[in-house]
Amino acid sequence: MTGRDQYKKVFDKVSSFGMEPLKEEDLMKRKKHPVKNMAAAAAVLILIAGSTGAAYAANVGGIQRKIQLWIRGDQTDATLVVRDEDGYSQYSVTYELEDGSTESIYGGGVAIEPDGTERALTEDEIMRDLSMPEVEYEEDGSVWVYYCDQKIDVTDSFEDGVCYVKLLNGSETVYMTIKYKNGFSVSRSKYPDPAMFN
Repeated sequence: MTGRDQYKKVFDKVSSFGMEPLKEEDLMKRKKHPVKNMAAAAAVLILIAGSTGAAYAANVGGIQRKIQLWIRGDQTDATLVVRDEDGYSQYSVTYELEDGSTESIYGGGVAIEPDGTERALTEDEIMRDLSMPEVEYEEDGSVWVYYCDQKIDVTDSFEDGVCYVKLLNGSETVYMTIKYKNGFSVSRSKYPDPAMFN
């Protein structure tokens, strides 16, 4: 039995869902259009490749979602994009200013587990980092601390270039130590020692 006969034997038993089976003579009469078939196949492949590329391009930027964030004491709608680059988290937050322009915040890092291994930051850890207090030095010489909905002028609170600020947000207390134009540190238990950071 030839391959053609085996093929015919198998497909003679397949149901055609109420359609009349084609006769071998009818099949032989049909003209073959290999160029048209190849063009159709190429079009399908281009369509599949194009849609796959679009899906890949949409995901290249990382995980993206809309968030609300406190910016300079005002709750603001923003877009958070998180990328994991070989165990290192990178994120960007973009939000619109009152004049219609946009501004972005960038950051990243790793978390170190108790056993010393490093891992990418989780989205919750990134959000916790983004909700930390901010210090801004204005052109007029004033120094402001922004924390959630609070705007605190600490300009006159510096002694020997260091300022201590206790921040309250509901039941949460944050202790902040600021070195004038030389960084700041926060703790939930006590004021950080200014000698421990720059």
